[in-house]
Amino acid sequence: MDILHSILFTAHMLGLAAVIGTFFVQMRKDDGFAVGVILAGAITQVVSGVGLVGVAQAGDHDLNMIKITVKLVIALVVLVAAILAFVAQRRGGRVKPWFHTAGGLAIVNVVVAVFWH
Repeated sequence: MDILHSILFTAHMLGLAAVIGTFFVQMRKDDGFAVGVILAGAITQVVSGVGLVGVAQAGDHDLNMIKITVKLVIALVVLVAAILAFVAQRRGGRVKPWFHTAGGLAIVNVVVAVFWH
C-alpha cells in the first residue's frame, strides 16, 4: 500500500504543478492559454485524489470527510472550468474567465489542504 500511496501522491503533486504552474506562468496573458495542460492536471488531481482517499480508507486511517468533500467539490469545479476553457478555445470563445477560475480555485484548494486540520 505504501508504494501505491507514493505513486498516487506523486501523480497528485504533478497534477497540482500542471494546473498552478501553468496558471502562474500564463495568468497575465490575454490569449493563447495552455488549457490542455490545465485540463490534464485537473483530471490527474481528481483521479489521484480519489485514489488517495481510497488507499487511506483501506488502511483504516481516520479521515476528515468534510474536508475531503470540500476539496473534491472544489477540484470538480476546477475540472469543469478546465473543460469549459478547453471547449471555448476550440470554438474560438473566451477562454480567460475559465482559465482564471480553474487556476484560482486550484490555489484555494491548496490553501484548504494546508490550513484545514
